[in-house]
Amino acid sequence: MPAGNAPMKVFGFGGWSGSGKTTLVEKLIPEFTARGLRVSVIKHAHHGFDLDKPGKDSWRHREAGATQVLMLSNDRWVLMHELRGAPEPSLEEQLRLLEPCDLVLIEGYKAAAVPKIEIHRPALGKPPLWPENPHVVAVASDLAIDCPLPLLPLNEPARVANFILDHLKIQ
Repeated sequence: MPAGNAPMKVFGFGGWSGSGKTTLVEKLIPEFTARGLRVSVIKHAHHGFDLDKPGKDSWRHREAGATQVLMLSNDRWVLMHELRGAPEPSLEEQLRLLEPCDLVLIEGYKAAAVPKIEIHRPALGKPPLWPENPHVVAVASDLAIDCPLPLLPLNEPARVANFILDHLKIQ
């Protein structure tokens, strides 16, 4: 299915740290790409992160004060942008930076007004998010839990992918 000019479909994943959000997204990407979809991912990190290694050229350029550093090779390119005290861009602003695709998976952004699956592991001892978050449309868990929303098997990414495609009305 070509991305074309159709608006990008967005679907999120929320849950406590250690619940398995990244692992689930990692397993879903090949499920979607095998069905011919172009997939992009936005991951929100609560703490600082760095794709660079101290001492490398791009790190040195950023440390010297560059706001943006674009690195490219025959295999990939990446644009790093230092906020330098500016506010973090909104999810909407970040979506505008992406090339057109069929599906954007968003990890984090618990409060964002996009449909999302909560990854809930009772063993973590944390309360579920769905009672307080109206954007949670289903829960993926490793155990059966009492929940009024659709309950998806966390370890069956094909079933989770089917739910997402049905929810977003993607064929």
